[in-house]
Parts: sequence; structure tokens; C-alpha cells
Amino acid sequence: MPRKRIPNFNYNTVTINGHEYYKAYVMNADHKLIIVYGKTIEELCQKYDEAEHRTENDLFTRRSPTVKEYCEKWLLMQSANVRATTLIDYTSKVNRHIIAPLGHMRMAEVTADDIKLALVPVSKKSASVFKSVNILYKCIFNSAEDSKIITYNPTRFLSQKGGGVPQKDRESLTDEQAALLLKTIRDLPPYVFVMLGLYAGLRREEILALKWECVVLNTDAPYVMVRRAWHTESNRPVIMTELKTKAARRDIAIPECLAECLREAKEKSTSEYVVANKEGGPLTYTEFRSLWRFIVVRTAKPRKAKKKVGGKYVKYMLYPQLGEMARNNGKVQYVLDFEVTPHQLRHTYITNLIAAGVDPKTVQYLAGHENSKITMDIYAKVKYNKPEEVAKALEGAFALWEK
Repeated sequence: MPRKRIPNFNYNTVTINGHEYYKAYVMNADHKLIIVYGKTIEELCQKYDEAEHRTENDLFTRRSPTVKEYCEKWLLMQSANVRATTLIDYTSKVNRHIIAPLGHMRMAEVTADDIKLALVPVSKKSASVFKSVNILYKCIFNSAEDSKIITYNPTRFLSQKGGGVPQKDRESLTDEQAALLLKTIRDLPPYVFVMLGLYAGLRREEILALKWECVVLNTDAPYVMVRRAWHTESNRPVIMTELKTKAARRDIAIPECLAECLREAKEKSTSEYVVANKEGGPLTYTEFRSLWRFIVVRTAKPRKAKKKVGGKYVKYMLYPQLGEMARNNGKVQYVLDFEVTPHQLRHTYITNLIAAGVDPKTVQYLAGHENSKITMDIYAKVKYNKPEEVAKALEGAFALWEK
């Protein structure tokens, strides 16, 4: 027979409604005594142990930091191991998608359902954003589990598969679209930015950080040197010498048309930056949006607009027609029947290099791709998306068999 347990706590007996019970006291997490009863010593011991276990769990949970506190600590720990630009990306996503919905909760209180609900709005964003936020959740809670901050990891079965909105394949501008775009903005502020994107393939952050000292024009082979990157913090521009990757640091030979454009711009410039604001400094995020708006407002696409009615602004949908003049600006004509993004300029540059027969390794260097897979994915789509190109490749591959 199993040995009866001898209680290691004080207890006594009490009679309730004519029945005798064993009784003991347990102090809970709020430092209040609670009473446990048992018809037998064994039942009393069991209930006493359960009450103590609940108290320990409550105390552990209350000692657990909030999600906000631990996320901030985790980001600080990462700052020693990742690039500044990577940390900026981590911080933005953690603040927006983890701290905002769950920051008030204790780490030990967060359940898998809490995280799944927090990820619902993220699932409406791109698949890449959804995947990266999932990874951040896992990294943060895995770290907390390793440090004994939590005993149960709610991200254990979290999966990023199938989440987010699939991104469309990036399309380059056609020759006709590129020519029309340049003609449309020839004397407008974004012209130099667009030229650098189309003819040098620079990223947005590389263009907005480019200084004249990195533009070499007085030589038989003009080129630009990529040495800095732009980003903004709370709308304030920050120029960094730490680039996205090691491969981003490069010297790019430029065609004469871009060199001539830059010579003209340099003669008029009073700033050390190639693309600068009115004070000669780098653009804020708001100023960049205003710069790009010169292109957006000339695009014939439906969009939201607002007008003043009775002293108040009222929103409405605008449906511009190609060729007509803007209602509120007689100098603006809707001449572009396609949308343009800053990255599309760079994609067009890379696509044209491949179409012109430039070898993939050279394209990889000029584009500043650290991973050749990125270059080769674009290469394959450009080079072999036409049946005649595939036919030529097949004929060459099997020609010797017929001899």
C-alpha cells in the first residue's frame, strides 16, 4: 500500500454542516491567505500543492517583463550584431507589429492566439513583410525562452507560409515609356533623380545620399561612386556611410547622356548633394514624396483628391483622362498612361543591361547585388521570356547532334 503523506504545513480540523474537514492556509501572489479544505489528509495535501503551484505561476508571470520592455531589450542586444540599417528595419517592424498590439501584455501571458490575432493586419501586407514579422516574433520569444523569461513559447508552431499578399513580378519600363517619362519631366525637379535611376541603376537611398565629390565627370570615362546611403528617422534625413551590403559599395561607369545631365546640374547646384532640398541639405521623407509627386500628378490614373467646400476639405475620387489638363493646375497635363516607382527605374536599368548582352557577373557588380541569385532571377526572366530566345538557345545546344 502507498505510504500516506505527512503534511509539512500547519493544518487543523473544522466542522461544517456536521461534516469534519481538514483545513490549511496558503499565501497567494497578493500576499493574502486563502483557505483550502480536504475531507482527508491526502485531499488536503493535493489542494495545498495546487494552490502553491498557482501562486508560483502567478509570481512568475508578474515578474515577467512586458512585451514592450523585452522587445526593447532584444533590439538593444541585436545592435551589437547587425548593421545599423538592419536594426532600423527591425525596430520599425517590432514597434509597429509587435509592441503596438501586444506591448502592454506580460511576456508570460502571451498566447499563440494573441499572436495570431496581432498578425491579422500584417497578413494584408506583402508576403515578404509578413514573413519577416513572423521571424521577428520567433526570434524574440525564442530568446525569452532561452533566458527563462517564459516557460511556454507561443511561437512554437507559428508559420509564415501562405501569409501576406503575393508580390507582383516587377516590370521594367519599355523604351517608349522611359522616353516619355524623361520628356515629361525634362525641366522638373525629379529629372536628375530619374536619370540616375535609369542610367546608373542607383537605389533611392543611394541617389538621395549622393554627393558631388562622388561624381567624377572630368575624365574620358565618367562614373559615380556609391559610398553613402540615405534613410529617415521621424522624417529627418540620416546619411550613413554603412551601406546595405558590401556589394553596394561600387563605382559605376555612366553613359554620356547622364554625364551631361550631371554637368548641367552641377553648374546650377549650390549644395554638396546632387539631389538636395532648398536649403542644400538631403531630402526629408516628406520632401522626397513632394519630389515624386511631380510624376504622380501627371499620371492618368484614378486617385483620391480633395477640394474645399464651405470652408472644409471634402475627399472625392478623381478620374483623369489622358491628354487633358488638371482641373486645379493649368500647367499639369495628364500625359503618362503608366505608373512609375523609384525602384522601377533601377529595375529598368538592370533589365536593359541584360537585354544588351552584358554578362551576369558584370550586371551583379553594377547593380550592387550581394547575392548572384537576385541577378540570375532577373536575367532568366529577361533573357528567356521570349519564345524566339529559347528557340535560339535550343538550336545551339543540340546542333552537334545532327552532324
